[in-house]
Amino acid sequence: MLISFLTQSMNRSVAIRKGSMRLALVCLIIPASLTTVDAAANIYAFKDEKGVTHFSNLPHLDKRFKLVYKIPTASNLRPNAWSASGPRVVDIEKLVPIIAEAARAHGLDAKLIHAVIRAESGYNENAVSSKGAVGLMQLIPATAQRYGVVNSYDPTQNIAGGTRYLRDLLKMFNGNVELALAGYNAGENAVIRAGHRIPPYPETMAYVPKVLSFYRSPEVSRF
Repeated sequence: MLISFLTQSMNRSVAIRKGSMRLALVCLIIPASLTTVDAAANIYAFKDEKGVTHFSNLPHLDKRFKLVYKIPTASNLRPNAWSASGPRVVDIEKLVPIIAEAARAHGLDAKLIHAVIRAESGYNENAVSSKGAVGLMQLIPATAQRYGVVNSYDPTQNIAGGTRYLRDLLKMFNGNVELALAGYNAGENAVIRAGHRIPPYPETMAYVPKVLSFYRSPEVSRF
């Protein structure tokens, strides 16, 4: 199964090797709901001499850790499914059957789709990024056109297009979820140019463990 290894606990060190790519997630524990912020909630990373990228929220473990993702403070927290200003659970539950159908149709775990949606838009179907990405799964116009999405604000179309793109990325990278997520964030060509590794972009290096942490969060698991 493409994502069977994701059932491992995030509360312990994890190292995954796929071909020439190896990713280590070290002691990464991110709160599912953020009401206060401290340094331990941020994500730090470094690449060692063997090319292994290490992620942690505990930078004191190694002086090589550098900040790659800073958890927003309460004043600038991007609305998400579990913030006071984000969509209500009842709103999210309206999307559950749409996500379940897309997952069934394209052979993905519905929880992974939920995790991507939470990271991309916080379940806001009207979200628009500064780069022009639109909707729940933040499709850029080129991706929307590629997958036949006429209206990216429409939840059914957006989720169908985003799920198909994620499926194709998983096939392209031989089931490697980290590379698929990196491709979803930075584009598949960026992953290829990086030698089939996570591109060294701070946003992408933070995005991958963030989505994986959402994948394991109790909130996503209940859907």
